[in-house]
Amino acid sequence: MTTAGEQSQAGHAAGCDCGCMGLGPLFACLVDQVTPKEAREHFHTARIEILKGIRSVIDARIDYLSRPSRTGQSTGTKVPVE
Repeated sequence: MTTAGEQSQAGHAAGCDCGCMGLGPLFACLVDQVTPKEAREHFHTARIEILKGIRSVIDARIDYLSRPSRTGQSTGTKVPVE
Protein backbone atom coordinates (compact mmCIF):
# COMPACT_ATOMS: atom_id res chain seq x y z
CA MET A 1 0.00 0.00 0.00
CA THR A 2 1.30 3.47 -0.81
CA THR A 3 1.50 6.26 1.72
CA ALA A 4 -0.45 9.49 1.43
CA GLY A 5 2.66 11.36 0.33
CA GLU A 6 3.50 8.80 -2.35
CA GLN A 7 -0.07 8.81 -3.63
CA SER A 8 -0.17 12.62 -3.65
CA GLN A 9 3.12 12.82 -5.51
CA ALA A 10 1.99 10.16 -7.98
CA GLY A 11 -1.25 12.05 -8.62
CA HIS A 12 0.63 15.32 -9.06
CA ALA A 13 3.27 13.68 -11.27
CA ALA A 14 0.58 12.07 -13.41
CA GLY A 15 -0.66 15.53 -14.35
CA CYS A 16 -3.48 15.76 -11.83
CA ASP A 17 -4.41 19.43 -12.03
CA CYS A 18 -7.37 19.37 -9.67
CA GLY A 19 -7.32 20.88 -6.20
CA CYS A 20 -6.90 17.56 -4.42
CA MET A 21 -3.52 16.85 -6.07
CA GLY A 22 -4.18 13.12 -5.92
CA LEU A 23 -5.54 13.01 -2.37
CA GLY A 24 -9.14 12.40 -3.50
CA PRO A 25 -8.51 8.87 -4.82
CA LEU A 26 -6.34 8.11 -1.80
CA PHE A 27 -9.09 9.24 0.57
CA ALA A 28 -11.67 7.18 -1.34
CA CYS A 29 -9.47 4.10 -1.06
CA LEU A 30 -8.94 4.67 2.66
CA VAL A 31 -12.65 5.17 3.30
CA ASP A 32 -13.42 2.04 1.27
CA GLN A 33 -11.07 -0.01 3.47
CA VAL A 34 -12.36 1.17 6.85
CA THR A 35 -16.06 1.71 6.09
CA PRO A 36 -18.51 -1.16 6.65
CA LYS A 37 -20.17 -2.56 3.53
CA GLU A 38 -23.61 -1.36 4.67
CA ALA A 39 -22.36 2.23 4.97
CA ARG A 40 -20.73 2.07 1.52
CA GLU A 41 -24.06 0.94 0.06
CA HIS A 42 -25.81 3.91 1.68
CA PHE A 43 -23.20 6.31 0.29
CA HIS A 44 -23.58 4.78 -3.18
CA THR A 45 -27.35 5.20 -3.02
CA ALA A 46 -26.93 8.77 -1.79
CA ARG A 47 -24.70 9.63 -4.78
CA ILE A 48 -27.36 8.28 -7.13
CA GLU A 49 -30.08 10.28 -5.37
CA ILE A 50 -28.02 13.47 -5.57
CA LEU A 51 -27.56 12.97 -9.31
CA LYS A 52 -31.29 12.34 -9.73
CA GLY A 53 -31.99 15.56 -7.84
CA ILE A 54 -29.65 17.49 -10.13
CA ARG A 55 -31.38 15.93 -13.13
CA SER A 56 -34.77 17.06 -11.78
CA VAL A 57 -33.53 20.62 -11.36
CA ILE A 58 -32.14 20.65 -14.90
CA ASP A 59 -35.37 19.19 -16.33
CA ALA A 60 -37.45 21.82 -14.52
CA ARG A 61 -35.22 24.58 -15.85
CA ILE A 62 -35.46 23.23 -19.40
CA ASP A 63 -39.26 23.10 -19.12
CA TYR A 64 -39.36 26.66 -17.81
CA LEU A 65 -37.14 28.01 -20.58
CA SER A 66 -39.02 26.05 -23.25
CA ARG A 67 -42.40 27.67 -22.55
CA PRO A 68 -43.68 29.53 -25.62
CA SER A 69 -44.57 32.66 -23.63
CA ARG A 70 -41.02 32.70 -22.26
CA THR A 71 -39.30 32.54 -25.65
CA GLY A 72 -41.58 35.00 -27.41
CA GLN A 73 -42.78 32.31 -29.78
CA SER A 74 -46.41 32.04 -30.71
CA THR A 75 -48.30 28.86 -30.04
CA GLY A 76 -48.74 28.41 -33.77
CA THR A 77 -51.57 28.65 -36.24
CA LYS A 78 -53.83 25.78 -37.21
CA VAL A 79 -53.92 25.15 -40.92
CA PRO A 80 -56.54 22.85 -42.44
CA VAL A 81 -55.03 19.97 -44.39
CA GLU A 82 -56.93 18.20 -47.13
